[in-house]
Amino acid sequence: MSKLYFRYGAMNSGKSTNLLQVAHNYEERGMKVIIIKPKTDTKGGNTVVSRLGVTRIVDMLLDKNEDIYKRVEAWCEENDKVDCILVDEVQFFAENQIDQFLKIAVKMDIPTICYGLRTDFQMNGFEGSTRLLLLAHSIEELKTICTCGKKALLNGRKINGKFVFEGKQIAIDNEDNVEYEALCPRCYFEYKDKHTHKSKK
Repeated sequence: MSKLYFRYGAMNSGKSTNLLQVAHNYEERGMKVIIIKPKTDTKGGNTVVSRLGVTRIVDMLLDKNEDIYKRVEAWCEENDKVDCILVDEVQFFAENQIDQFLKIAVKMDIPTICYGLRTDFQMNGFEGSTRLLLLAHSIEELKTICTCGKKALLNGRKINGKFVFEGKQIAIDNEDNVEYEALCPRCYFEYKDKHTHKSKK
């Protein structure tokens, strides 16, 4: 039986780079991978984009209401055997779709490796990530550092270069002057306290 993997990390921890490297490793050995991405993530359109400048067109760009199990099943019927499924920005998928990824790994015997954020800029869990933390056979953290040098655990949202702590959960970086920065908990709370102090003035 194959497994469902969740590889999470703060912003800029190399998730997409790791995904593309895994795809390369499989294909270098003559194996077939499917790369899946949610339509919610409009950054890069229909491609996986690495900070290192490497990009790749995905095989499936899916909505939140699509049955991923059926899509993969249909793909396998029309194409050769699939050796691995790689999922980018998995946090944007719905809870029931994570269940479908588990079903793919178990019933179709295809290793399914999911990459994404664990929490949003307000320290709340994403629907897809929360479900993965409950169901994944293997959970691995991809580490990165804060600007202060400590381990980054959280994600800060910037609008026009300033940290914000209110707003909708989903706002794609590089759109509407939105950026994200990986932060250690100490720096996160320092920025949040400054923001709260300014807001009260």
